[in-house]
Amino acid sequence: MRKILIIGAGKSSSYLIKYLLDKSETENLQITVGDLNVDNAKKLVGDHQNANVIHLDVFNSESRIDAVKNSDIVVSMLPARFHIEIAKECVTYKKHMVTASYVSKEMQELDDAVKANNLIFINEIGVDPGIDHMSAMQVIDKIRDKGGKMILFESFTGGLVAPESDNNLWNYKFTWNPRNVVVAGQGGAAKFLQEDQFKYIPYHRLFRRTEFLEVDGYGRFEAYANRDSLKYQKVYGLDHIKTLYRGTMRRVGFSRAWNVFVQLGMTDDSYTIDDSANMSYRDFVNSFLPYSPTDSVELKFRHALKIDQDDIVWDKFLELDIFNSKKMVELDKATPAQILQKILMDSWSLDADDKDMIVMYHKFGYELNGEKHQIDSTMVALGEDQTYTAMSKTVGLPVAMATMAVLNGKITTPGVQIPISKEVYSPILEELETYGIKFNEKEVPYLGYNPLNV
Repeated sequence: MRKILIIGAGKSSSYLIKYLLDKSETENLQITVGDLNVDNAKKLVGDHQNANVIHLDVFNSESRIDAVKNSDIVVSMLPARFHIEIAKECVTYKKHMVTASYVSKEMQELDDAVKANNLIFINEIGVDPGIDHMSAMQVIDKIRDKGGKMILFESFTGGLVAPESDNNLWNYKFTWNPRNVVVAGQGGAAKFLQEDQFKYIPYHRLFRRTEFLEVDGYGRFEAYANRDSLKYQKVYGLDHIKTLYRGTMRRVGFSRAWNVFVQLGMTDDSYTIDDSANMSYRDFVNSFLPYSPTDSVELKFRHALKIDQDDIVWDKFLELDIFNSKKMVELDKATPAQILQKILMDSWSLDADDKDMIVMYHKFGYELNGEKHQIDSTMVALGEDQTYTAMSKTVGLPVAMATMAVLNGKITTPGVQIPISKEVYSPILEELETYGIKFNEKEVPYLGYNPLNV
């Protein structure tokens, strides 16, 4: 039997494991799932005859090496920083590898060794990065094949709550790592290209420079800029493009309200707050506001941020219960970002019957025969429940399909790579459609740059 080792049985692994188990009989597969949490892995595997679960600590070199040696291909679903040790073992013992994570500097440095051993290391094959690469390159290649010249590319992705579970004023719940939401956009200005000009948005202005997007059947969204939109300019072959912009999607109104936290400094993760464990939520908010012997915390909050009492933004903060004097932070030596995350998790954690949603939106502008054209392409994926989420579906299925494509010799080009070649993206996108992950493309009038981002 052909042996697949999956390392990590977290939230993104459910569809991956199910897909491979469903294929195990016809494809002659033996699937081993290794994780520190054996119970969680067993829940996903069940009593399937072609699967087994092992306790695997990636920091234990002996168990790590034994697991890698006893496989034909390794799928690492660990946090990105842990991939490199697995990757080194895969090179040593000549095993192919698949991950959903960004290619790190250390991973890229293995490229020569991977090629020398005729191995295939596919990375960035989740949703974002992953499906975004594949769906974008498919359209870009079509445009080039018919003689078109790319002049604009914008790409947006959002992990959101499904419409039927959208029941708070922020139109948002945590469907993935809450910390990533709280600290999003920090670490430098957002950088992108607009009409041949480099543009920069510093963090303190990021959430007030949004672009509006309309998705058929799902209404209006907004998007704020990712930190580095130019990261894939050369990779996509867009060296001479005029506009290149990548962003994160939210429902309209989220960014304006979130900007309040940014302006107050509540998203800062660079220092700790004294005696944070004994603070109430109200104390935490008050610590960022001026002293007043007469004004309430609520009044100071609204005055400092110029929020009217009848403004829907004010209602959003009331809904979060951030002025409660009885709810305690209970986190010792916590940063503002950590405290804010705890407060938000009270209101934004998914309920047992909630479902999540992934939304993706691409804009392609191009010139052909002297005329400018635009294609808008959208994809929406909905989760089934708390195990088979839209996030796990859009991350796990591409990973699983790439794994099988490598095993079956459909992907043959060796090296450390991402899914931007037709050899990789064509069969995977075609199969994803059978699982309901499909892009709707439509020709629209060429709009050029969005005036909000000038």
